[in-house]
Amino acid sequence: MPAHRRTALIAGVLYLVTIVTSIPALALKSALLDGGTSGRALSDARLAVVLELVLAVACVGTAVVLHPVLRRFGESLSLGFVAARTVEAATIVVGVLAVLALVTLRQAGPDDAAPALVALHDWAFLVGPGLVPAVNALCLGTVLFRSRLVPRVIPAIGLAGAPLLIASAVATVAGSLDQVSTLAGALALPIAAWELSLGVWLTVKGFRPAALAGAGQSTGSAPRTA
Repeated sequence: MPAHRRTALIAGVLYLVTIVTSIPALALKSALLDGGTSGRALSDARLAVVLELVLAVACVGTAVVLHPVLRRFGESLSLGFVAARTVEAATIVVGVLAVLALVTLRQAGPDDAAPALVALHDWAFLVGPGLVPAVNALCLGTVLFRSRLVPRVIPAIGLAGAPLLIASAVATVAGSLDQVSTLAGALALPIAAWELSLGVWLTVKGFRPAALAGAGQSTGSAPRTA
């Protein structure tokens, strides 16, 4: 398997991992965050923690794996993507720590610190998965749109969805939008569609050979000089 195809395959699988871990994790920890103290709520929250740790690793992995290819088409944007993905993973871990601390408190009984931990989780979720993916889309989407490594319609979805997600996050911070409302979900849908379509394309198809050939590049070769 060519190096560039292997890179695309790994990145695509990691993108799909972020999707299949984030959605159930959100559902599994909801009972705990809503005040649940049952054994089921606690065990579900622990499983959510495991999934979100995998999610954090996969987030960074997508950027690290893609960087050797992307830097040939836009080094600054590629580095920005790595940085943004790292920040996203870090905020996910902050939320994980809040959930783990909440599990400990709920096992011990009611505690005044519980609301603060729930608030910490919610804000970490807003800044991380709720906002940084817009930055990811602007960085990665711009490189992919310019380079044509994938069909332009895929990054176009991300570039169109980025300002919608930013607007949703700003409205949530301002107190005019509920973070888990139907409208907030609708505003986040284009970014979700962009990440899913990118993951599927990279896994099934990989990078477009014409784009790599046109740039005189591959993941295993040095840049061509003029």
